[in-house]
Amino acid sequence: MHLESLRLSNFKNYPSAQLEFSREINCFLGKNGSGKTNLLDAIFYLSFTKSASQSQDQQCVLHDESFFSVRGNFELEEKSRTVICGLQLGKKKLVKLDDKPYKRASEHVGKFPVVLIAPNDTDVIRGTSEDRRKFFDAIISQVDGHYLQNLIQYNHALKQRNSLLKQFAERDFFDADQLQPFTEKLIELGSEIFKVREQFLKAFQKLVNGHYANLSEESEAIDLQYESHFFENIRELFAESLKKDLILKRTNIGIHKDDFPFLMNGKPIRKFGSQGQQKSYLIALKLANFDYLYDKKGIKPLLLLDDIFDKLDDFRITKLVEMVASETFGQIFVTDARPERTLSIFEEINQDVKLFSIDQGQVELLA
Repeated sequence: MHLESLRLSNFKNYPSAQLEFSREINCFLGKNGSGKTNLLDAIFYLSFTKSASQSQDQQCVLHDESFFSVRGNFELEEKSRTVICGLQLGKKKLVKLDDKPYKRASEHVGKFPVVLIAPNDTDVIRGTSEDRRKFFDAIISQVDGHYLQNLIQYNHALKQRNSLLKQFAERDFFDADQLQPFTEKLIELGSEIFKVREQFLKAFQKLVNGHYANLSEESEAIDLQYESHFFENIRELFAESLKKDLILKRTNIGIHKDDFPFLMNGKPIRKFGSQGQQKSYLIALKLANFDYLYDKKGIKPLLLLDDIFDKLDDFRITKLVEMVASETFGQIFVTDARPERTLSIFEEINQDVKLFSIDQGQVELLA
């Protein structure tokens, strides 16, 4: 799979832009704040039908404009495919594949897999359980459409149950018969999600371990665990939590409370790991993400590297470049604020490299 070209209209800080890409390595070079990351986000949008950095689609519209569109032309399995994502303010988001609109944007997720490595990825290591759930859900959803639909339905049922708990509190009454259908829905969907997550972690753990051993100069033992209420009697837990749910006006039991602790020598890496160890673990997670998608889909995902050379030391950069040189990856997109560093990193690699200069929403091809 390759992204052959990208066309933007009113997307973030780009009034208009059109780029033709190398099938191997593409570098976006420019000062911080020039719009390099926004190009990666546009590519991410073509895969996930949403931004990696903005929670609301309307935040992607250029200031004082009323719409945005992102168009990507792909080569997939020797066929040309066109993806268009767009939003007119006040209307429903449009996602089309080869001029055919989807009924639901979620149906598109996974068709053009992407792995993004970005500065804020440290949230996966240092952040909350929600950050870790989002990370793993994004991986699984790209290979299992049924899982994604279950997740969407679960979150909808959770929202409805929480709304009912708030109504009980506001009106000072309680009706168990009204609440029970939503509880049953959470148990039913949660059980399905739990099974998939549990099976996924067994395969993913091995991939993480292998990449960490390659990236780290040390020999510490790492582990990836899974914590879930569904390891216990879930109906009993819901019953025991009812009083707490009513007091707090929210659901405290369920798959939305799952966590995936990252351990090193039996201790949480977010508390006891050095910066170098945390970086190695994070990159190992992302490379495992790449391997998992490639194995399940038979397609090498697009690899998006956002300012990664600023965040890694020379040892880890060397390891990553060795993988690039060995053609482990497919098509790669890189951002860097220091062009001379990018040139020195890739000059010895026998691959086609395209360089783009980015300056305040303007794109110029350098080489």
